[in-house]
Amino acid sequence: MFTESRNPASQNLDELTALQFVRLMVAEDAKVPSAVATQTTEIARAIDVIADRLRASGRLIYLGAGTSGRLGILDASECPPTFNSDPSLVVGLIAGGPPAVTAAVEGAEDHPEYAIADLKSISLTAQDVVVGIATSGRTPYVLAAMEYAANLGACTIGIACNTQTELARRVDIMIAPIVGPEIVTGSTRLKAGTATKLILNMLSTGAMVRLGKTFGNLMVDLRATNQKLRERTNRIIREATGLDSDAATTLLIRCDRELKTALVAELAKVSPAEARLRLRSHGGRVRAAIRQEVESESPHRLVLGLDGGGSRTVALLAATRSDGGWNILGRGEGGPSNMQSVGFAAAFSALDEAIASAFASAGLARQEVYRACLGLAGAGRPEEQQCFLDWAAGIGLADGVYATGDSTLLIAAGTPDGWGLSVVSGTGSMAYARSRDGHAYRAGGWGPLMGDEGSGYAVALAGLRAAARATDGRGATTALTDRLLAAFGLHSVEDLIGVVYRGSDRATIASLAPVVLAVADEGDAVAEDIVRNAAVELAAAAAAAARPLGFGSPIPVALAGGLLVSSNSFRTRFLEALTHRGLQPDPVAVVAEPAEGAVRLALQLPVDQPTTVSAD
Repeated sequence: MFTESRNPASQNLDELTALQFVRLMVAEDAKVPSAVATQTTEIARAIDVIADRLRASGRLIYLGAGTSGRLGILDASECPPTFNSDPSLVVGLIAGGPPAVTAAVEGAEDHPEYAIADLKSISLTAQDVVVGIATSGRTPYVLAAMEYAANLGACTIGIACNTQTELARRVDIMIAPIVGPEIVTGSTRLKAGTATKLILNMLSTGAMVRLGKTFGNLMVDLRATNQKLRERTNRIIREATGLDSDAATTLLIRCDRELKTALVAELAKVSPAEARLRLRSHGGRVRAAIRQEVESESPHRLVLGLDGGGSRTVALLAATRSDGGWNILGRGEGGPSNMQSVGFAAAFSALDEAIASAFASAGLARQEVYRACLGLAGAGRPEEQQCFLDWAAGIGLADGVYATGDSTLLIAAGTPDGWGLSVVSGTGSMAYARSRDGHAYRAGGWGPLMGDEGSGYAVALAGLRAAARATDGRGATTALTDRLLAAFGLHSVEDLIGVVYRGSDRATIASLAPVVLAVADEGDAVAEDIVRNAAVELAAAAAAAARPLGFGSPIPVALAGGLLVSSNSFRTRFLEALTHRGLQPDPVAVVAEPAEGAVRLALQLPVDQPTTVSAD
């Protein structure tokens, strides 16, 4: 097991100075977020399930032994003061019972019967979600709990820091960040504990947000029962509405100091009684209650915009306004929908998952919408688009549907007048250019075997190859070797063979690209060369897409994908390489949510668009 193996970086731990020790701890702990990031899809699925179960009167139960159990209890205990949730809504259980919270109860984790007794004591039901936390993935207390919960029909979620565990075989959703060996061998309260805390933060916070416990990023599910809370509610009212302090106080008094009621009353311009009614009908979600008027005025003007990529699918559900604009009502995510990588069946399933999640986020029943746009990676050709259009027609998705490649979305979302150059560098890469008169040209997007230069996958693969060459002595020594091994929790480059060839898909390998970028930013010559070449190749594709359309300078440029959005240094390298090719990017927009472009494209379909869908 990774969590029990020795860490080569700390084999002389007892000889380090305090400063050396701290630097080692910082370096090791820095690996945790990237390990957790590999589990984003599973964590998001878990959040959706938890929110659905809580909404249906279920509970969230954390269960573990030792550090794992204490972390679950900590997260559960923090939910009532943070989100004003009922203390019985999120429950933490630990092997050995309450005494084990502050003192070790030796051997308790080895008794599976304790877990069953603990779950019976809280009257576990099929409506609940049980999160079993076991860093090793084999703790008897947790395994027995998962089996008992599954037999009752409860949803089971596992958290471990090892792969191919017994826990993974007993749960509905498995979250397994591989943080690698601890600096003190087997002391999983360190990196593994940190990873667990990050995941629990996401699960409880994400579920509470989905339940309407926040308005934007403001905690709004509270009552002003003391002076501190009265000051906080006043501040939230001011920030959300723009009122001054006196007006905010007057509003709160008129609404019996009910913060949510005050927000809806002010922002929707309704009475406190109407605000309460709206909140009840929308499950306490402030934004949905405020938007009720928009939804009721134009119930047949719902619009869906979808951005389907190699790592995930995003759906935005929007509603048109009388002034010609639109508001986002809900956002949902699904798995990858690049049919070139996952096939049509999995792509359709991911789209369906994202759409259902968007409606759930908006608090609306799923229904046929007015217009929809499917912007899909790997579907740049008419015959591919037609398959998705046929699917959309078969499920009654919308009155009118437009299907196109994902790069089209960036032009719509990130250029001032709907023309210019869009460049994607995520799991894959591609450049797409559109002229003022509607002519378009694309370059790249050939997939991992034939192209995708400058993509996250290509950068990560180059990093892995550099580590292999360095190990053989065929290439220069590089910090990439240790950093990539740490990302997988491995000891030797030879161990990468099994992980890369048998245990990782394309998206997982691409998730290592930030490691290569970070090492390059630290000045490693080999990593710098990889990143520089990637930026040059990406610029070459962009120039190839732009030049056939006769673009001069300046040219509007829209950028998307993990590498270009999250790495300022890579984005700068790319723009400099593009300038060296004679193209002056101006203005430059970083598009964090390409699905907004899909909404805009959907609304551009003609008003008399027939119910039969049309391709790009």
